[in-house]
Amino acid sequence: MTNPMGTPNNRARPGLPTPPSGWPVGSYPTYAEAQKAVDYLADNSFPVENVTIVGVDLMQVERVLYRLTWGKVIGGGMVSGAWLGLFIGLLLSLFTTGGSVLGPLVVGLVGGVIFGLISAVIPYAATRGQRDFASTMQLVAGRYDVLCEPKAAEQARDMLARLAI
Repeated sequence: MTNPMGTPNNRARPGLPTPPSGWPVGSYPTYAEAQKAVDYLADNSFPVENVTIVGVDLMQVERVLYRLTWGKVIGGGMVSGAWLGLFIGLLLSLFTTGGSVLGPLVVGLVGGVIFGLISAVIPYAATRGQRDFASTMQLVAGRYDVLCEPKAAEQARDMLARLAI
């Protein structure tokens, strides 16, 4: 099927996800090494617009940071709310007439602490102990392949063979 909207080059259509194309010219255990390989090609005047880095064997990794307790949830909610409240109080103090800056700051701080406390405690209570830990999520790959369009793949493979990573 032809594309009535323009060029058949998939790289020119950023809106739609498309599978990568090209021949493998290198495979690396980390993204940093794959990036270094492409940087090496660029430094040696290779047309890098023909190159794609592809993460293969994708995994979602959740790293547990610490155990959550009521004390940590309440304390964290109060601290984050206090920062937000101080910021809002500072903004309010810019628009108030009179000499006192302290009033709006105190109102913002107290309101922020209350808001932070509520916004932290209610979601934690809703879990009913099913998730008593904090974590971060990451999408990582088992390896990173460098692909190149067929017209320049042999040249890229030869250049990367000289690179000692």
